[in-house]
Amino acid sequence: MRFRPAPLKAAAVLAAGFIAVRVIYRVLFHGADGTGPVLLALPEVRLPAPFAHVVMFGPVTTDGLWDAATSAVPIAVTILVFGLINAMIDLPKVFARGARRGPLRGIARVLVVAWATLPALAEAVRTVRFAQRLRGERGGVRLLAPVLARTLERATAVAAALELRGLSGRAVEGDCEVPVEVRDATLGYGSAVAVHVPDLTLVPGTLTVVTGPTGAGKSTLLRALAGLHTHVDGGSQTGVVRVAGHDRALVQPRNTATLVGVVLQNPRAGLTAESVRDEIGLALELRGVAPTIIRARVDEIAQRVGIIELLDVRVRELSAGQVTVVAIAAAIVQHPILLLVDEPLADLDTDARGQIVELLDMLAHEAGVCVVVAEHRFSDLAAVADRRLELVGSPATVAECTTSPRTHDFQAARSRPLDATSCIREGGEDAEPGPSMLSVRNLRVAYGERVVVDAATFEASAGEILALVGANGAGKSSLLAALALPVASADITIDGGPVPTGRHSSTPIALVPDASDDLFLYDTVTAECARAERRAGVPRGTVLRRWAGFIGRDATADERADTHPRDLSLGERRCLAIALQLARSPRVLLIDEPTRGVDAAAQRLIARTLIGLAASGSAVIVATHDAAFATDVAGRVLHLEEGRLSAGVQTPERTTTPARRGVASIDASDEPLTSRHAPISPRRSKPPVQELWSSGTRNPLPPGTATRIRPGRAHVDGTTQGSPRLSTLAVLAANLVAFAAFCWPLAAYAVPSQAQAAVPAAALAIAPLAALVVFAALDGTVRTAHTLALLGTLAAIGAAIRIVGTGVGGVEALFILLILAGRAFGPRFGLLLGLLTIVVSSLVWGGIGPWTPFQMFACAWVGAGAGLLPRLRGAAEVAMLCVYGVLASYAFGLIMNLWFWPFATGSGTGISYEAGAPVGENLSSFFLYSLLTSSISWDTLRAITTVIGLVVVGRAVLVSLRRAKPVLART
Repeated sequence: MRFRPAPLKAAAVLAAGFIAVRVIYRVLFHGADGTGPVLLALPEVRLPAPFAHVVMFGPVTTDGLWDAATSAVPIAVTILVFGLINAMIDLPKVFARGARRGPLRGIARVLVVAWATLPALAEAVRTVRFAQRLRGERGGVRLLAPVLARTLERATAVAAALELRGLSGRAVEGDCEVPVEVRDATLGYGSAVAVHVPDLTLVPGTLTVVTGPTGAGKSTLLRALAGLHTHVDGGSQTGVVRVAGHDRALVQPRNTATLVGVVLQNPRAGLTAESVRDEIGLALELRGVAPTIIRARVDEIAQRVGIIELLDVRVRELSAGQVTVVAIAAAIVQHPILLLVDEPLADLDTDARGQIVELLDMLAHEAGVCVVVAEHRFSDLAAVADRRLELVGSPATVAECTTSPRTHDFQAARSRPLDATSCIREGGEDAEPGPSMLSVRNLRVAYGERVVVDAATFEASAGEILALVGANGAGKSSLLAALALPVASADITIDGGPVPTGRHSSTPIALVPDASDDLFLYDTVTAECARAERRAGVPRGTVLRRWAGFIGRDATADERADTHPRDLSLGERRCLAIALQLARSPRVLLIDEPTRGVDAAAQRLIARTLIGLAASGSAVIVATHDAAFATDVAGRVLHLEEGRLSAGVQTPERTTTPARRGVASIDASDEPLTSRHAPISPRRSKPPVQELWSSGTRNPLPPGTATRIRPGRAHVDGTTQGSPRLSTLAVLAANLVAFAAFCWPLAAYAVPSQAQAAVPAAALAIAPLAALVVFAALDGTVRTAHTLALLGTLAAIGAAIRIVGTGVGGVEALFILLILAGRAFGPRFGLLLGLLTIVVSSLVWGGIGPWTPFQMFACAWVGAGAGLLPRLRGAAEVAMLCVYGVLASYAFGLIMNLWFWPFATGSGTGISYEAGAPVGENLSSFFLYSLLTSSISWDTLRAITTVIGLVVVGRAVLVSLRRAKPVLART
């Protein structure tokens, strides 16, 4: 048992506040008089009809005040008891256990995801704000849209991770001899074809690398083999795609989790556990495997991949290379037949890339797994690959590379000279670096007591390209950020003059950050480019054409211009970010990992742009792990190690004679390839399938460890769920009971007078029971990974908004999220989101008490109501939501006041609840209480805040939510 003092402290504050409020009510409404000495001789003021029975003020005596305070003690003690319970019980751990087994596994898993998401929210706000400052945008409510988009992307990644690890799935047996068999398959979205696979067969014990231009469909192909393309992404598929003997269009990813391991792009976003050990063992935990078996299997895998010392480390403390290794370990913990890995070498330094390549080699050629890797960096994998598949043409066709992977000289292919005239910005002939432009002296960057950059001193000349290299965590990104947004004390000059500082200062330094997606604000590429063009004062279409040139497209004909920026491929998004930051023609351009996620052709185009920019007189600084790119493009290389620059700079050696300084060996590798589907000759002999793993069998778990299926209606994916009609009736009944609990002061008239005293206690008892019934009835609807991840992530966002808005007089944005989420995802989702948001926020700050179920239902009804509104789009929809937001704000205040009003005022005041009094008298007292305490203050401010938020960010947030909307599985 771990004691947490925070919930008890919060409860103590609430208890003291309740006593103070009770005393204030007694003083205001003639309830503090008595027989003792008079402290305040206030006049009595009787209100006009219909409140004639209410008398305000009156004399305040010592015994009257004492009676007011002591009358509040029972409820205050109740608050303290709940705070003590919350402090002594580790509720998040209870939810983690509930996620493994029990009747509310779906709800418990949502709470676990929400709890894990909370720490990432603050980081999301910081990174988005940083990126928008780089773009010259001011902060404010508009930042909610990119923050939400970033967080929803994490939810999508978490959903995919849970789906791929078997959440709510039923394990199926597979064909170990033929992991992949594809015949005349086309993959696309709607009627648009993205990838065509004529014929493809992969066998165990081989490593296949899939390459191709940026956006060609490499990730689409891997996601199709994983099952995400048709079952999660909403993609279309024709032809035959069989994985481990199963038709991928019919069998969901969750059911093949024991056969197929998957590592998606940006694996950090899909991590859901707190520690490395829990992350690796999550797939086994979801199947209900015994903890002792999970521990033994995790230790085995960690030993095999060389991370045994990391098992107790928190996942958020891992480096980029360590995250990739952990993600691979989590993917192979069930001893799969097939392992799919998407861009594992992106953003890794040389040592980390070597470790990943060695691990993939071992899995394919020693463990006997069929490994498929999508990667731009084929040169790093050439020595261990058995086969290379290339995506060529548009739409892309999967073709076999005619060059033998083990003899292909990738660096030689990169050595073709560039055409200098193709630079986007003409720079003339080769130019030597001019006079010093950027001067940096003793630059220091620290986060708290941790120094990440120490005494950095260097100069960059006009027309020079400088490469900044170093291992992961050396401080490269921190150094670039300090240059782009310098503090007042920084000694940074350009052309001899100081760089402007301040939050809203415009500097001649532009940075494309590593997290470049955070630069995006709008819902189409065209809108993003137009915004950058307006702010930079350049002709319309300039930025769009530059981006189209990066990706080799026609800006006027490419449909990608009307695509949401975050729906582009990783490389296309990277190119768009660079184009946006070049709009202002900066004197100094800083780029963090410019080649991450882009193919060789896009690298050539980026290099041309950098050379053209340098030739026009600007200085360019590139932080990169790509040694070839740094060597070929940069005139000098700065080495950063543990926050300190090397004593000198190094001029890179080149093995080719460049046509232009620094560009000669940037290769497109885009020559046409002819399809050749020859039989595979394994690089080394592979073990029999039954000996793929050292344990002797592929998946030696005891029978019965797969997820247990509850009785009910069977689905095609192997899961079950109770009757939807019974579930709906249970939810409706529970909500009616909860509404009756809210209205207990009025419901008391319907019971005999001798039983009226028990009505308040009954209301407090049935409200939490009603919440449990709703959770139990809807638990089956959150067993899908996508819904679960979205609920958990949005509940975490709602909890953060609620906590931040506490105590600011109704100026809070929670209703904005509840209304928009309910509108986008429907009434059931809105109902659950309202319930879970209150649970998560109460857990965080320790505010669990008798009031919690009432808050849960009141917020749930706000979200559910938005989902029941008529179908409208555009401005009419936002206007309708604004009207609904006003009505919901006042209704929320009234319903919350109704149940709490008798407890807040106690007895003996002019607005107290009087059992047995006429209904009209009690109602008039209630409305006066509500008017004075919330309607004209909190509720009005809440309504105004909600309307402003819906007008400013409503459309953008709805677009983000609808992009993340779960896709119904195909049957």
